[in-house]
Amino acid sequence: MTALHTNPLFDRLADAESILVAGAGGGFDIYAGLPVALSLMHQGKRVHLANLSFSSLAGLPVKEWAAPDLAAVTPDSAPHLSYFPERTLARWLAAHGYPATVYAFPQIGVQPLRAAYRELVDLHGIDAIVLVDGGTDILMRGDESGLGTPEEDLTSVAALAALDDVRERLVVSVGFGVDAYHGVSHALVLENIAALEREGAYLGAFSIPRATKEGALFLDAVAHAQEQTPDRPSIVNGSIAAAVRGSFGDVQFTTRTRGSELFVNPLMSLCFAFDLPGLAARCLYLDRIEDTRLMRQVHSRIAEFRDELVTRPPRRIPH
Repeated sequence: MTALHTNPLFDRLADAESILVAGAGGGFDIYAGLPVALSLMHQGKRVHLANLSFSSLAGLPVKEWAAPDLAAVTPDSAPHLSYFPERTLARWLAAHGYPATVYAFPQIGVQPLRAAYRELVDLHGIDAIVLVDGGTDILMRGDESGLGTPEEDLTSVAALAALDDVRERLVVSVGFGVDAYHGVSHALVLENIAALEREGAYLGAFSIPRATKEGALFLDAVAHAQEQTPDRPSIVNGSIAAAVRGSFGDVQFTTRTRGSELFVNPLMSLCFAFDLPGLAARCLYLDRIEDTRLMRQVHSRIAEFRDELVTRPPRRIPH
């Protein structure tokens, strides 16, 4: 039990020496973990970054593969690619004097992803992992009316759920509300968080204030990524950054959201923290994707599961 004036997430990481902060769902997810990663770095921890990638990793030279399905991306990786969030982040890290390797996993199933995580854990003697989701679909247990895009997120959860020798495995969800576009009922998200609280797996929430060093650096990193990837900027991290700046309502920052009404608000800048094994235990279909080797198998297994059940109807937050 921790004291009220301490943060349960960082309290769980206090004794860890080598910490992996990983993006669960691909794309720019790792950026949502930057405030936590930077805070840990500033505390003197050895922090490593990784991301389940949507980038074209197959063309990387052999020397940039640390192990099968584990690419070590640097500022100089694949200069011909216009969309490469891991390399964009590596360049930002280098420009600010931080270690500039960002590991990347291809879109694969649970078994090879777990093996790649194992290689990374052994490579750096990692004793704690923080899995980060930009959004809330990682909190869906499977029987909700809409799951968002859970395939990559829950593949990551399943891969890490069996790494029992890593003492601390945690989940952070940032960007409450951004998944409404993908059909997520955030009243059901709150219901799920309440259930995780009852089961002892919810570690509380904290904000990313722009007045902190980490908050300011996060805003700078997101702005840099938007400049480097103008055709495909991150809607999730752009929304989180807008919330951190204090923006509110229909804040449009990219043509990708043209025609959609956004609802940027202070809740988007909250980091909700959870115990990963506890979160994994509530997922109703995790056993069905356990033996997958390909991401398309994960998609089909979840679809088969959904065909068999009556879903919980969406609910409105009555405020």
